[in-house]
Amino acid sequence: MSDINLGKVLALIPAKGASQRLIQKNLRSLGGRSLLSWTVRVALASQCFDRVVVSTEDQKIAEVSSNLGADVPFLRPEKLAVDPAGVVDVCLHALEQLEAQSDQFDTLVILLPSSPFRAVADIKGAINRYLESKADFLMSVTQLEHSPLSSLILDETGFLKPLHPEWIGHLGAKAKKEQIPNLVRCNGAITIVNVERFKQEKQYYAYPLAAYEMPWLRGLDIDTEQDIWFGEFLLEQSLIEEEKLLQ
Repeated sequence: MSDINLGKVLALIPAKGASQRLIQKNLRSLGGRSLLSWTVRVALASQCFDRVVVSTEDQKIAEVSSNLGADVPFLRPEKLAVDPAGVVDVCLHALEQLEAQSDQFDTLVILLPSSPFRAVADIKGAINRYLESKADFLMSVTQLEHSPLSSLILDETGFLKPLHPEWIGHLGAKAKKEQIPNLVRCNGAITIVNVERFKQEKQYYAYPLAAYEMPWLRGLDIDTEQDIWFGEFLLEQSLIEEEKLLQ
């Protein structure tokens, strides 16, 4: 654990064109603007970063990103846009490319376009929590809708067995809340890392790992067509208001 000082801060938005589950996901429209646009606009509006960079292998995404006001100082290799490459590989590549251009950073903030409803307040709140925690790593999280402690395994014969048998009978209405772990999920909206330690660990699941908890709706993770539909519903019902996200 280090004595945290943000130093020079990079916001990195990984936005590949080769999405598999939801084709061209980062350019998909939600509420009349692309998922990429939601993230770039909030990153710039926060005024928390020395530089906002988009990492992509896709020329169209690069052009859209530049038009939105983000920097696209390089195109990443196509091998970093397909499995098994992940976000960590993309971030390490981006840091290496920027350092080769004589631009070095102390703190990296990763903002995935698949989390369009994060607010400026969430970015600032996560940074404040990161500084207060004095940890080198932080992830934004949201509460789980259903506890995985009650999950069942459906085997090939059509029968069920508990994933966590030790918890069966200790959940539900009779459960004492203080005895149940406070389970959350990483929502991908905001990840903050100390660059030096990130390079050493080569992962962001490194400890101590601080958390910034977000409201469930703002932590929506877009991964399927149904997620897009739900996002549109939230906007139509004014449960998410774009103007407020930028404040």
